[in-house]
Amino acid sequence: MSGLRIDRVVTSGTFSLDGGTWDVDNNVWLIGDDSEVVVVDAAHTAAPIVDAVGGRRVVAIVCTHGHDDHVTVAPELAAALDAPVYLHPADDMLWEQTHAGTSHLALEDGQRIAVAGTDILALHTPGHSPGSTCLYLPEAGELCTGDTLFAGGPGATGRSFSDFGTIIDSITARLFALPAETRVRTGHGDGTTIGSEAPHLEEWIARGH
Repeated sequence: MSGLRIDRVVTSGTFSLDGGTWDVDNNVWLIGDDSEVVVVDAAHTAAPIVDAVGGRRVVAIVCTHGHDDHVTVAPELAAALDAPVYLHPADDMLWEQTHAGTSHLALEDGQRIAVAGTDILALHTPGHSPGSTCLYLPEAGELCTGDTLFAGGPGATGRSFSDFGTIIDSITARLFALPAETRVRTGHGDGTTIGSEAPHLEEWIARGH
């Protein structure tokens, strides 16, 4: 794990659901070393992601959830990088809205993906979407949360297939059980730590964020 690094690529495009469309910037995370890498999310545009991979072997393309801005170019990346795409099956209906008839592999709770001498552990954290999954690197103290947890609060739950009570339960049971120093790499915007967010749980519940 000595050569492990996590690189960020920011891509821009739109997110569409329930008849609305919004402009968004997405974080794409590349977890690996000089020889192999896992790509976290497949947002908007393939070329900058392929450039960041830089010829390394891609172990997997893992989508934290099925919203279109996180899976936009997943099949294109899979073909370009000769790598499998993983998504939790509870988000298959969202995947079908973007990539009807295109297959992917099932990402299961507790699944481990080995890369660069360490393991990435899949933690199913429904709420923002039914299949939302965070990716935890226990040895490195790193967590990719997709749109489940941000700096300042939980992900949005005001649209189809989302639920505020469920995301609070997921964050409380799965994420706030991790060490406080765990670094959080989010699907949009700046990162944070578990210790920075955990004290604000009651505020979020009161707000019904």
